[in-house]
Amino acid sequence: MCGIVGYIGKADAATVLINGLRRLEYRGYDSAGLAILDNDRVLVSKSPGKVAKLNDRAHADWSPELFSRASTGIAHTRWATHGPPTEVNAHPHLDQSEDIALVHNGIIENYRSLRARLEGKGHHFYSETDTEVLAHLIGDCDKGDLFQAVCDALHQVNGTFGIAVLSAQEPGKIITARRGSPIVIGVGDGETIIASDASAIVAHTQRVIYLDDNDIAIVTADSVDIRDLNNVPVTREIAELGLDTAAAEKGGYEHFMLKEIHEQPDSLANAIRGRLDFDLGSAVLSGMGTSPRELAEISRVVLIGCGTSLHAGLVGEYAFEDLADIHAEVQQAAEFRYRNPIIANRDLVVAISQSGETADTLAAVREAIQKGAFVMSLCNVVGSTIARETGRGVYLHAGPEISVASTKAFTCQVAVLLMMALKLGRGRRFSREDGYKLAREIESIPELVARVITQDARIARIAEDYAKNEHAFFIGRGPMYPVALEGALKLKEISYIHAEGYHAAELKHGPIALLEQGTPIIALAVDIPGKDKTLGNVEECRARGARILGIVTEGDHETAECMDDYITIPRCHPLVATIPAVVALQLFSYHVARIRGCEIDQPRNLAKSVTVE
Repeated sequence: MCGIVGYIGKADAATVLINGLRRLEYRGYDSAGLAILDNDRVLVSKSPGKVAKLNDRAHADWSPELFSRASTGIAHTRWATHGPPTEVNAHPHLDQSEDIALVHNGIIENYRSLRARLEGKGHHFYSETDTEVLAHLIGDCDKGDLFQAVCDALHQVNGTFGIAVLSAQEPGKIITARRGSPIVIGVGDGETIIASDASAIVAHTQRVIYLDDNDIAIVTADSVDIRDLNNVPVTREIAELGLDTAAAEKGGYEHFMLKEIHEQPDSLANAIRGRLDFDLGSAVLSGMGTSPRELAEISRVVLIGCGTSLHAGLVGEYAFEDLADIHAEVQQAAEFRYRNPIIANRDLVVAISQSGETADTLAAVREAIQKGAFVMSLCNVVGSTIARETGRGVYLHAGPEISVASTKAFTCQVAVLLMMALKLGRGRRFSREDGYKLAREIESIPELVARVITQDARIARIAEDYAKNEHAFFIGRGPMYPVALEGALKLKEISYIHAEGYHAAELKHGPIALLEQGTPIIALAVDIPGKDKTLGNVEECRARGARILGIVTEGDHETAECMDDYITIPRCHPLVATIPAVVALQLFSYHVARIRGCEIDQPRNLAKSVTVE
């Protein structure tokens, strides 16, 4: 959940590192720091807060001449796990000799016992972090070979790590390794860049190497030598990154979140393009790597994910059961392996993760594979761990998502799940004619979303009347229930308003007790089966003084008149309608947070990629 950058080459390392951290700041922004090599010294500059403060601090600490001559360094932007976000807890951390510097993502689970043992040997610790313990452990193991010292230290740790290590005694190299936390190495011309996310690399090279778990690499300006932790050489292919530097910039928008909301017609078009077969009334998803017979033999679909990806899975549950006539269920990935799930070899387990690195989802994938399930992934990041370990699945092609609150990844996840359900359905009872109609509806999703986005200014005006509230409830039925959950999550993530999503029928079973004069109710009252029941719930809320914001279907004037305020979405298939409906709620949440003056792209306590349990 933190950001790592390492650089060795011919450029000004500190500037390269700071610029890389800026691109990774969505992964952690509690504190930041960097270490550079200057002759036979390791120099460190750290600061609590964001990368801008680190930039100021580094320029205050170091002269322009030092900036220009130091060409090797490592850097980190932190999402705190052990100890508060202070300067002393910020990375990099040094070993006892102060010759070795380390940056680390992940958690060292046995750090307390390691720390006690090292303290018994005379080591003195300054921070509350597990990372400083690992730095000291590497130093304790160092007998003149940094690579072997890192191997020996990592053999003693339990937990997860993505690390970069440098030493004043071996200035021509950086050692990097991973277990459960991503590391990607960019191969340039006379320079090599290490990062926890490719967005820090794209400005330098498109040629990258993805490390696998328990890989450890010796990185120089001109070479990457990859071994395993037993010092056995391994081969990892160089891949093409395929990212555009402009995709990671705001492009004139006030926030990345607003930019990414407005990008959704294009991102959805990319997710859908070439994947619909109108002649067969089906979908073409070659990444699934399955024959029609294999699909027909699937007896159950289990969708696993966390947070927003979990909500996408809930929409997928409706799609697989309604379209494919197949039993589907959604399980929270963090619970999956701990509850000893019942999995059979005819079960399809679909792992949903924007980053493809979510620790709980990765653990669930490994458990499903162990139990003999047919496992595939739905990820946005090419080369991510979950995508590589499942070996089959579908990429979203949504483009980089920088804002912590997911928008375009969610809508692309739902679109791909609809296509997966269509493909399975055509192998069962779903007719070619019905498949053709749904394929045309899926094809129209980018246009439907574009029509919702044209209401941006109107939604901003509506948001002004809701921004002062500290509580809000979202309600929906059928496939709109997951949309209510996702809408509530977006509002609470970026505006810090306490928001809850409920199945509309559940209001009378407790939550209605919380309603008082002016309490906002956001009702998903689009024209789908069960709408009349939802309108009944709306009246019950109105009778208790609640203020109702409805998401309604264009042309449904009768429903709109039941609301205090309303936002319209185009008329479309009930499952397809989940996508424009959620875009309306994304815009609403964005404008509420903007009016409240919140830090929208980097909300407090959150990070983009959750790589620790």
